[in-house]
Amino acid sequence: VKDVTDYEDFTGRTEAIASVPIQAQVTGYLGAVHFEDGATVRKGDKLFTIQPDLYKAEAGKAEAAVAQAKATLVRAQKDYDRGLSLQKSSRGAISSEELDTLESVRDEALAALRVAEKTHELAKVNLGYTEIVAPMAGRLSRRFVHPGSLVQANLTILTTLVALNPIHVNFDVDDRTKLALNRLEIQKGAAAADAPPVKVQVGLPDEDGYSLTGTIDFQESGYDPATGTVRVRAVVANDDNLLSPGLFVRVRFPVGAPHRAVLVPEEAIGTDQGRKYVYVVTDQGEVAYRGVELGRQFDHLREIKKDGVRPTDRVVVSGFQRVRPGAKVTAKAAEKRTPTPPPASGPTAVAPATETKTTAEE
Repeated sequence: VKDVTDYEDFTGRTEAIASVPIQAQVTGYLGAVHFEDGATVRKGDKLFTIQPDLYKAEAGKAEAAVAQAKATLVRAQKDYDRGLSLQKSSRGAISSEELDTLESVRDEALAALRVAEKTHELAKVNLGYTEIVAPMAGRLSRRFVHPGSLVQANLTILTTLVALNPIHVNFDVDDRTKLALNRLEIQKGAAAADAPPVKVQVGLPDEDGYSLTGTIDFQESGYDPATGTVRVRAVVANDDNLLSPGLFVRVRFPVGAPHRAVLVPEEAIGTDQGRKYVYVVTDQGEVAYRGVELGRQFDHLREIKKDGVRPTDRVVVSGFQRVRPGAKVTAKAAEKRTPTPPPASGPTAVAPATETKTTAEE
């Protein structure tokens, strides 16, 4: 007996949480590449260098223009101060019009200095753009250009950078499942802002189980009219960069509240013309036939619905061909969780409805 949660399985695909094309912001010839194709980089790592000679010269020219503008402003300020002093000390030595002209020259020199300073600042920014660094941590693609190539500002794509940790998993939920989830949220009040995020399990193509766990962080606002599905996205930790974008995965999505269930080993279930059944060993050592309605599978166990099997029952897990309802057997504990088929003269294995198994000999 276990607490289990109903689920639905979907096929998903991984997607990088961010993918950035790396482009230059200045035009020039590519000088150097500082990474190996496919390398993992940190934010701020140097990726490319554009030959900086032209931009160094422009920055130096702009710096000299700032010095020139400062000198012009100093001279204009002195001329204005001198004219203002003359006007105050000796009336008529300088006219108001001449003083206004000196003031205008001073103001123009001040504005010219500000322009020169901004030009110098822009030149320094452009010089800094000759060093291209990673805007975030992630994995690089191959280089698309090589040293010596002409790089056009904001046009030439040098490489691409994708962020891999965490990683997104996108999958499509059908309308029936989505309605069931909506009703569950209404019952639980899960739409509240303080509700915990919904967790999903993620299984990889090379494994049978589900080794990863993610949390739902986005659901599309409406259904796709062509498919009747809703796009749902989960966030999965990818600390070791095991996952890459574009990988198909299996997503197990919880669609109900946890409930108490009776589970039996999968190998204990037989099929009779489409009807599912198990063989139960009674306290008197007799085999009894029990028709069952199956629920979902949880690992190697299968849920039994509608009281088909009680928690204390012992069910046969091997030797189906050698037992019949009413036959006398002697119960014996099974040694393995999933026993191999026994020989024709060997024991008949049985198990209780819980995970502990038993075997029986006729």
